[in-house]
Amino acid sequence: MTSESAESIRQGVRPGAVAAFANRLARNARHWSRWARRHGYGAYRVYARDIPEFPLAIDCYVAQDPAVGTRAHLQEIETGWEQDDVTHAHWLAAVRTATAEALGLPVTAIVAKERRKRHGREQHAPTGQRGTEFVVVESSLRFHVNLERYLDTGLFLDHRLLRALVRERAAGRRMLNLFGYTGSFTVYAAAGGAVASDTVDLSNTYLDWAARNFATNDLDSCAHRLVRADVLAWLDIARRERQRYDLIVLDPPAFSNSKAMSRALDTQRDHARLIAAARTLLAPGGELYFSTNLRTFRLDAALAADPACAGITARTLPEDFRDRRVHHAYRILG
Repeated sequence: MTSESAESIRQGVRPGAVAAFANRLARNARHWSRWARRHGYGAYRVYARDIPEFPLAIDCYVAQDPAVGTRAHLQEIETGWEQDDVTHAHWLAAVRTATAEALGLPVTAIVAKERRKRHGREQHAPTGQRGTEFVVVESSLRFHVNLERYLDTGLFLDHRLLRALVRERAAGRRMLNLFGYTGSFTVYAAAGGAVASDTVDLSNTYLDWAARNFATNDLDSCAHRLVRADVLAWLDIARRERQRYDLIVLDPPAFSNSKAMSRALDTQRDHARLIAAARTLLAPGGELYFSTNLRTFRLDAALAADPACAGITARTLPEDFRDRRVHHAYRILG
């Protein structure tokens, strides 16, 4: 970004810049909405910092219920710019209005959030709003989302292709979903023919959310279990019990120090140990998919040299995401 552009942001909103942003967003939306309909995606990205003066990520969510319609999730990305509260409020109001006009939506359908730099995804941090839960369809599967209540919506769009890969590999297999969040990987695995699964997470809120996703997709609750547990402690127990899975998904938060956990989790520091523990649960011929959204992630040297560990990031990055560092993904054999 030029110093002139940064200064214009600090001083306020330039009408010409807002118009340029709206035009770009409208063009993007026309292209990506057609693309999403072709692929059966009810949620997709339409803008990602395309114009430096507008450091935003904007996703559209098309509700299965026509009465709900389309809503947009607008995330302001932390830049380090210094704005007083009044200037920032004017800028954000102009952005919301321009977004609504570009997408052909009422301003009330635009949910705006400020996403500051932080440790981890903070998906468990409530915003203080109750929000409205509705269902979107992705690849013929249905997922509950809420754009207001938490920082994230309940469905990580950047993992769409990784979910599809899990679906392809699931037939006849027993699946384990660690740090399961709202259970979307498990829903995909079940749709791909997984015969049983365990989805492990520490949050009752998100396990309840996963249960709604399971019910909406008619998953058998006896075959597909939800387990409330600290994943780090649960792995120790599962290893002692000699549990075995054919397919494991390991998608930890970048950092967590929840009081309910036995110890703090730092994915950069702990990923090798975490992967090793999960790997002991793989049945012969099994495979583990590890993913992290830590942008600065560096794979452990021993894992990088392991021929059983293959980077699959490039094949799991969705076409509608311009940010090619949105996640890192690996396939690891037992």
